[in-house]
Amino acid sequence: MCTLAIYFRASTDFPVLVAANRDEFFDRPTAAPVPLAAAPWVVAGQDLRAGGTWLGVNAYNLVAGILNRRSAIPPDPERRSRGLLCLETLHESSVAAARARVLRDPGTRYNLFNLLVASPDAACVIGNSSGTMRATTLEPGLHLLTNLEVNDPECPRIAKSYGLFADLRDLLAERTADEFLRRLRVILSDHSTPLDPRDDGPPNNLCVHTPEFGTRSSSVLVYSARARRFRLWHAAGPPCETEYAEIALPVG
Repeated sequence: MCTLAIYFRASTDFPVLVAANRDEFFDRPTAAPVPLAAAPWVVAGQDLRAGGTWLGVNAYNLVAGILNRRSAIPPDPERRSRGLLCLETLHESSVAAARARVLRDPGTRYNLFNLLVASPDAACVIGNSSGTMRATTLEPGLHLLTNLEVNDPECPRIAKSYGLFADLRDLLAERTADEFLRRLRVILSDHSTPLDPRDDGPPNNLCVHTPEFGTRSSSVLVYSARARRFRLWHAAGPPCETEYAEIALPVG
């Protein structure tokens, strides 16, 4: 996953909303969100090569999503899967418990990452930027996360798209939910973000298209205060070409 936006306590009707595009190599096999555990239930996308996930939600209304961080050093294939860490996080019952679980591991066990953990009550990002993990508590509002620091103003993707995401906050109400999702898809389909002059890697668009690598899927998780539970929409392809479909989550 390479672009994630979280609206935390930005609305009375929807106190948490997470929108994410997943960018990955096309030859890496994956599955759309499915139940990955039953007690408590966990629904998440699955990386069929390493067995972990990049984004999911559980019975405790806890969301976890992980992004690889940018590094000049190639990832070490001998280190533990970051997706497995994300999946283990989804077995916890609160942000505090998940944060403690992640910080018990040495950062050197994993390649570099950013891990979002959020619920209606709390949210944080745990960054592993140099083998040392650091947790940042998120204040109410809009936050954007890519492969750099949370809300990094030097990231072209964040600098260009922050205002677009911020303009949607007025639509975070029950009566405007459908319009919010329609306009959110337009933002997540953006192809016009400039390249990052600090990086010679893939484009920095929110929706990426290259011959071997690109936006494989897109997901939106919304916590409804009225229903007291999350709802999940998923596009099994780039959002510029693929409609979102709601995925039914277990009840209870």
